[in-house]
Amino acid sequence: MGLENKWHINLQRRYSTGKLNKITDVPGVKVGHFTVQQGDNHTGITAIIPASGNLFKQKLLAGSKVLNGFGKTAGLVQVDELGTLETPILLSNTFAVGTCLNALIDYSLKDNPEIGVTTGTVNPIAMECNDGDLNDIRTRFLTEKDAKTALDRADTDFAEGGVGAGAGMTCMGFKGGIGSASRAVNIAGQTYHLGCLLNSNFGSFGNLRAGDFFMGEALRHDVLARAVREQNPKYTRYLPDKDKGSVVMVIATDAPLSSRQLRRLCTRTSMGLARTGSYSGDGSGDIALAFSTANRVSHTADSAFEVKVLPDPLLDDLFQATVETVEESVLSSLVHAKTTTGIRGNTFYSLADFI
Repeated sequence: MGLENKWHINLQRRYSTGKLNKITDVPGVKVGHFTVQQGDNHTGITAIIPASGNLFKQKLLAGSKVLNGFGKTAGLVQVDELGTLETPILLSNTFAVGTCLNALIDYSLKDNPEIGVTTGTVNPIAMECNDGDLNDIRTRFLTEKDAKTALDRADTDFAEGGVGAGAGMTCMGFKGGIGSASRAVNIAGQTYHLGCLLNSNFGSFGNLRAGDFFMGEALRHDVLARAVREQNPKYTRYLPDKDKGSVVMVIATDAPLSSRQLRRLCTRTSMGLARTGSYSGDGSGDIALAFSTANRVSHTADSAFEVKVLPDPLLDDLFQATVETVEESVLSSLVHAKTTTGIRGNTFYSLADFI
């Protein structure tokens, strides 16, 4: 990832990574981006397609957790009530939530003519962070066509950093954005995969850490010296002393888990954030969604069905893998993001420029 080479940082990987070390190491998961880097507009949409097939007719089990509720996500109330996921997941900026919802409704209506006629409506999932420090968020630049493009581009490999929903995000005083990681976990002789994708837009500069190394404090002098050299005096305003902003996290696994167990995974994401220096401050919106691809739930519900789940005492490895992937996803988002100048001349530096 880049951090280990300079500081020999131990990220405490107990488990091996997947082939790509991304959420798409969970079979069936795909990710696509639509990115805008144009004038004052630095924004975009990231699409996560959780599984193949018709998600509305064959749903996935899912759960969510609001760690700190300073956020405007849509669709999680029904996820918590019914425990299922029936559309792709779109990540974007705060004012694009409605746009993403409309795009997902269109996506579902296209292949399901019964929606709103002979059956109920659909529950689209949109998750957001505020990219207003780099993006002219008031223009509401993104369209439903852009969301469709992100969905159409979904594939097993994808870029990280300031792309898609992460184009205008900042994290721990640096340029933030999309980060991902995965782990392979052996449980009772069976190998399962667990992956995380998140959009980092949170944190306190001085708290940034990797392993037991406080990078924020170690780099403060170098970062401020560069800001002075480049006549970027406003940068000191953006070295937050408080943990504020947002992070939205999506956890995927092919382990057979119930919606209750998936919600337990979501709770463990807070520990991964804490490893990077976050304490979920008052002004931070920290929200997690988890799903499993192991079981499919028929929409018609015309007969009883069986769901295979692991017993709770076997979940510890998945809990720890969740913590590891969230931690590494945050750091990966910082390493992959590039220095960006956006609205009002605001410039946020890439962590990679200093390591």
